[in-house]
Amino acid sequence: MLPALVLFAGMMFQAATPLPPGVTIWPKGAPVKGESKPIPSGAYALTIKRRDKNGAVEVHDKKTDIMIVQSGEAILQVGGEPVNPTSIGPGETHATSIKSGAKRNVGVGDVIVVKAGTPHQFFIAPGSQITYVLIKVTEQ
Repeated sequence: MLPALVLFAGMMFQAATPLPPGVTIWPKGAPVKGESKPIPSGAYALTIKRRDKNGAVEVHDKKTDIMIVQSGEAILQVGGEPVNPTSIGPGETHATSIKSGAKRNVGVGDVIVVKAGTPHQFFIAPGSQITYVLIKVTEQ
């Protein structure tokens, strides 16, 4: 019985020890509030996103999105031409829809790479959601 108590006490001590600067742990791969702040690191930023409604059409001039689906499912539309594009900031564009893009079902375990300049949008079925790790890589 005593070794189990010592082990339990050691685990409690580990949890209370602050992490060094530059280290982030998302327990079970998801932050507590569903969406994390990006962790910037030079040429990339890491975020966990959770969507329960359709996303906007996005086009990033100099950023490639790498997504690893952790839970849920969605339809991802990519490519084609953005309809009614609007700049929302330097190198970032939103649009109302995508004309002639390819649609694919995506779900748990899928790894998605959307190159810079490629329009993309998630469609989420009512009552569904998708959670994914998002790594934004800035092209040099």
